[in-house]
Amino acid sequence: MASDLSTAAIRAEAPRAKAGGGAAAVPCHVALIMDGNGRWAKARGLPRVAGHHAGAKAVRRCIEAAIDSGIEWLTLYAFSSENWRRPAAEVTDLTTLLRQYLRSELKELGENGVRFRVIGERGRFSPELRAEFDRAERHTADNRRLNLTIALSYGGRTDILAAARDVARAAKAGEIDPETLDEDGFCRFLSTSAMPDPDLLIRTSGEQRLSNFLLWECAYAELVFLDVLWPDFCAQDLTVALAEFGRRERRYGANVD
Repeated sequence: MASDLSTAAIRAEAPRAKAGGGAAAVPCHVALIMDGNGRWAKARGLPRVAGHHAGAKAVRRCIEAAIDSGIEWLTLYAFSSENWRRPAAEVTDLTTLLRQYLRSELKELGENGVRFRVIGERGRFSPELRAEFDRAERHTADNRRLNLTIALSYGGRTDILAAARDVARAAKAGEIDPETLDEDGFCRFLSTSAMPDPDLLIRTSGEQRLSNFLLWECAYAELVFLDVLWPDFCAQDLTVALAEFGRRERRYGANVD
């Protein structure tokens, strides 16, 4: 189980983003698939690692824009479980960049009131990098201005499967009754149990798919696909996505006249 916090309590405490509120409507939780680093580098005749370095700068711009916009939860898809299939040199470049980012940005995250968390299969990373994750989480644990979650070695199907296995173990041990298990009860076993569900999911680069990201949690998220490569992402792009979100009417399955 990822957390002892009640999912129902988390959702009750998180403000629900209103539907049809125009550009002023601000989602509580924005999830973002950062896509396009490789194509950005290729278009400039640069190695892929250059795109990842430029993408790291876009992460900083995104965090600053999220804070300025009043977003409370921001979840970034930084490294999927499938990304381990990439060439070993690129994986090494990515993990090295991640370590450098944590060391260089940690102080500023703390000063800006950002709470940092990691979800995903931590065990697949080196002990040194896992120690960096732990240090960043401890250092920012008391911050409340923005809850920043980085999905690393994360896959939505893997997370759901792991939760199902934990449910099965708990049922076998007599800790839960499968017949009375509801959605909120199941959510407690997901790695995202301490987070409200995303109100808005943004994907850059023009691609229009979820790519195994927060499959359970995004059941009712509004989806916005931007035709901008991630390294070029800026505050104006977030503003565009928020304006589109504000025009949506969120019904959650209800038939509203």
